[in-house]
Amino acid sequence: MEELLGRIIAGKVTDENEKDYYVQVAGTTFRLDKSEIKKPLKLGSTFKGFAYENEDHDMQITRDAPAVQVDHYGMGTVVRSQRTLGVFVNIGLPNKDIVVSLDDLPDIMELWPQQGDRLMIALREDAKQRLWGVLADGEIYQAIAQPAKKHMQNANVVATAYQLKLVGTRVMTENNELGFIHPSEREKEPRLGEELHARVIGVHEDGTLNLSLRPRTYEAIDDDSAMLLAALQHSEDGHLEFSDKSDPAAIKAYFGISKGQFKRAIGHLLKARKITQHDGQLWLVSEAEEDESTTD
Repeated sequence: MEELLGRIIAGKVTDENEKDYYVQVAGTTFRLDKSEIKKPLKLGSTFKGFAYENEDHDMQITRDAPAVQVDHYGMGTVVRSQRTLGVFVNIGLPNKDIVVSLDDLPDIMELWPQQGDRLMIALREDAKQRLWGVLADGEIYQAIAQPAKKHMQNANVVATAYQLKLVGTRVMTENNELGFIHPSEREKEPRLGEELHARVIGVHEDGTLNLSLRPRTYEAIDDDSAMLLAALQHSEDGHLEFSDKSDPAAIKAYFGISKGQFKRAIGHLLKARKITQHDGQLWLVSEAEEDESTTD
């Protein structure tokens, strides 16, 4: 069979039954589901569509061509994995998922894409007329990338990991900006295809981004800080008669933590501008005051 699969091809309608038309191309007959066709096709007419082998190993042609084709890259969603084969990707066909070979996936299986992760792939047809998914490389991402704007500094972005390296993770945001996450800016290495919620910590002249998966200081409040903040929020007038000068025994009796832990919690909340400390007392910062300090 000449190279037909994974492409949009044209053939002649040669037969039909109650459910399907049959389209012949270069000696190969493809099934065409009649539910796709609004106006009946005439025998001998020409039909153009996307050709593939479905999960039942029948040759099929469809008018609803996916974006992912031979030499055409598009996004697909991972539906499952098989240790001995690779991951199966839904590219929009009703009865066919495309396999990305384990040879093209990370050596560590924990970094393989999981169900719901997204990969940019194209198709290739092997010598046995089987379709495989081909991962987009860095050049493909460079070709479709959009430059980031300077005002994105400190912005939150959603990005997908597309390249895992020892030096860090390369990602593309949902707006097609390219980004890089250094190992020091993450708790664990992202999976290939994983959707990540990141923060912009640098915008380069070439329009690429440095990103962090670590929370901002005010988002990284520890348990002691959270407990102290809750105590202030539940106080009658938003203040407590404690400070970093308070007696250790009184702190232990009221909060159940040491004075060292208490002082660290105060420090975190002061840095996050959640509280103030004056007149020997702790005061809760109101939402209006928080908003005002954020815009300063």
